[in-house]
Amino acid sequence: MTVRPLALGVAGALLLAVSVALAITIGPADIRVGDVWSTVVAHLGVGTSELTPIRDGIVWQLRLPRTLLAAVCGAGLAVCGAVMQSLLRNPLADPFVLGVSSGASTGAVAVVVLGIGGGLVSVPAGAFFGALVSFALVLLLSHTLGGSTDRVVLAGVAAMQLFSALTSFVVMTAADAETTRGVLFWLLGSLSGAGWTDVGVCGAVLAVALVICLSYARTLDAFAFGQDAAAALGVSVARTRLVLLSVTALLTAALVSSAGAIGFVGLVLPHAVRALAGPGHARLLPLSALAGAVFLVWVDTLARTVLDPQEVPVGVVTSLIGVPAFVAVLYRTRGAR
Repeated sequence: MTVRPLALGVAGALLLAVSVALAITIGPADIRVGDVWSTVVAHLGVGTSELTPIRDGIVWQLRLPRTLLAAVCGAGLAVCGAVMQSLLRNPLADPFVLGVSSGASTGAVAVVVLGIGGGLVSVPAGAFFGALVSFALVLLLSHTLGGSTDRVVLAGVAAMQLFSALTSFVVMTAADAETTRGVLFWLLGSLSGAGWTDVGVCGAVLAVALVICLSYARTLDAFAFGQDAAAALGVSVARTRLVLLSVTALLTAALVSSAGAIGFVGLVLPHAVRALAGPGHARLLPLSALAGAVFLVWVDTLARTVLDPQEVPVGVVTSLIGVPAFVAVLYRTRGAR
């Protein structure tokens, strides 16, 4: 690793730590960075906290898991975006291009509105199952249509439209006004219900997925020259595509099931990191994870405070920021032709 990417990595890790600590202090309760540290070490059994039980609960039970989940989701979505843009050779690909988000939304709505599972299935579990069904449909369609990169993208678009239509149909025909409002808020992305279980599950899935993707870093570099060139270099194109698409789909499903649909993170951040550190995936993937984590931590902080006490869905804020960046990517890719 060259000095520049190493410096970026160290700076990114420090910025993430500072961002998490500062984000927790922002809000109506008077909490300082020192309070955050004392609460964390107290719950880890190292020291004691001088905060009142209410303020301690605000830090440990509300803000810390929410901020950490934001970091995990941002990192995971950025990694998925970086992998898919290289694997599909499409600079506009993002984690939701395979219809995973739409399938997760349908699964969540089926649990909340239709009561599938009889109360024994949670919303995240329903969302995760729906995401897997959607991804399985994409694999089946793309395989039937020939399995090329373009066919995978088209199959993903078809699955996305199908499950989006199913979600809208269920909400319009079976949900009351209050349920509809809650479902729509979740569909737009929300970290308000974050807990330590969500952080643990999503963090573990992210760690495994990142390790697998990093093990394919050189293979992803070869894909930059096209599938034929990668095959000539000894890469098993079909196997690599199946493994990495499955990993990114599972990671996206886990993130969406806990936080809802948060768009544009996986589309924009990899391009920004690629411009700074270059296209090599051994550098691109971890740096994209750090950039995505820092970005979503501050986006979530803005979402929960800008209209306090009302909360703005995280997906709305990422879209407002991501659309101009998306247009910039479109112009950049147009000029590259």
